[in-house]
Amino acid sequence: MDNAGRQQRKFVGYEYKEVLTENSRFSFLLDGYENFGWELDENQPESGESRNPVSQQRKVLRLKRNRKIVNKMELTRLERNFEACVNEIDKLEKEKTSVATVYALVLGIIGTAFMAGSTFAVTAQPPNYILCIILAVPGFLGWIFPYFLYKKVVGKQTERVTPLIEEKYDEIYEICEKGNKLLY
Repeated sequence: MDNAGRQQRKFVGYEYKEVLTENSRFSFLLDGYENFGWELDENQPESGESRNPVSQQRKVLRLKRNRKIVNKMELTRLERNFEACVNEIDKLEKEKTSVATVYALVLGIIGTAFMAGSTFAVTAQPPNYILCIILAVPGFLGWIFPYFLYKKVVGKQTERVTPLIEEKYDEIYEICEKGNKLLY
């Protein structure tokens, strides 16, 4: 065999990482992890398409990185900071709607309680129509107003949380910039 025609390939040992993410965050996370020496592992076989709508909204980010990368300790520390910031952004995004959901649910349950009282008043012997009407009005209002309350609280929470999210994105960009400088 002619060894002159073959080029000697240098051995590279890799470490691997899988990150489960929303489809909308896939590119953002890939760009971020690349600043810590990770690259997309294209050797992974594609899994079959699932009919489950939840799994279609999520994607697995498969990454690999040279095990002998320079400044690995510092890159790993920065990577953990990056992941913590991404988790905090996720929590802040959920916080926009979680408080509003609780308020709307409580108001809806109160409306349902009034509606139950109204139902018991009309089914009593003899039926008490006046009490039924008096209890039905707040019952219907308790079923209608949660939507408007939800929208109002989401708007307020969004105003309060958006600057915090932007600060976290700025922090992420600084972390990624430091990681990129350590690579090159």
